[in-house]
Amino acid sequence: MLAVQQLISSNCRMKVLVTGGSGYLGTHIRGFFDAADLSRRSGKDILNPSDVKAAADYDLIIHMAAHLDKSPTATETTFETNVIGTKNILENVREGAAFILLSTKDVYGRFADSHQTVSETCSTQYAGQSALEWSKLISERYVEFYANQRGFRSCIFRLSTTYAPASEGNVPGFVGHYVDAINQGERLALPAKGTPIRDVMHVDDLSRACAAFSQSVIRNGLYNLGGGPQNALSLRALLEKMEEVSGLQAVLDDEAVVPAPVPMRYVSDLTLITQELDWQPEVDLETGLATLF
Repeated sequence: MLAVQQLISSNCRMKVLVTGGSGYLGTHIRGFFDAADLSRRSGKDILNPSDVKAAADYDLIIHMAAHLDKSPTATETTFETNVIGTKNILENVREGAAFILLSTKDVYGRFADSHQTVSETCSTQYAGQSALEWSKLISERYVEFYANQRGFRSCIFRLSTTYAPASEGNVPGFVGHYVDAINQGERLALPAKGTPIRDVMHVDDLSRACAAFSQSVIRNGLYNLGGGPQNALSLRALLEKMEEVSGLQAVLDDEAVVPAPVPMRYVSDLTLITQELDWQPEVDLETGLATLF
């Protein structure tokens, strides 16, 4: 707890900007850092050249504003928002500042299924990823280029499943969706009968990882970030854990056929981030899930 307080105290002296800071995860990260928000909900847009100039005023920029639609019809909008929007922000980060891109584990696609725990060396070759995943991978390359050209520190986090308490006006990820269904007594159909495995992480641990990089001496880092093996379980086991924490009963629809996700198994290898940033998840599954009910 002392280490967390020291990180918060240290970052309170920094000027922090969160793009997409009104979103599902961004709301909590912005609160952790007492940061400014650059999002459409705040009246600003990463595609607006005038709005992104504000990035030059900040010591730390956490970039998570993105178009998250995986449908083929959204391809053009996804690439424009996620790639051009990222480039717009990067062109305004000042020398000596720190920039964090929240990318996704899904850049690995089906190759992740070949690993018990997925390290940063896993292949990111094209294997059917949608424009969303591909736009994130392209954005990673922009981050590396501009960080070296403009002289700022950079970090890329390839996020595994991250969950957070509900916030007004935001659609949760699948963990939050399961919680809502349990709370409301709605029927739930699990993909592949609940057999897929995911490592899950509370948003507070994500905020701590951002703080750890901002206070480190690392110039340019790329890390897989998630709950790790100690917070990995099947979707059915996750649902059972939610029942245990909440005292409520999930209503399962075992007749519905929900396609299996790609990959079927994803568990983050946290070796690199633990070595370089001295970070590991602190919020255990029971404590984290309790914050959702």
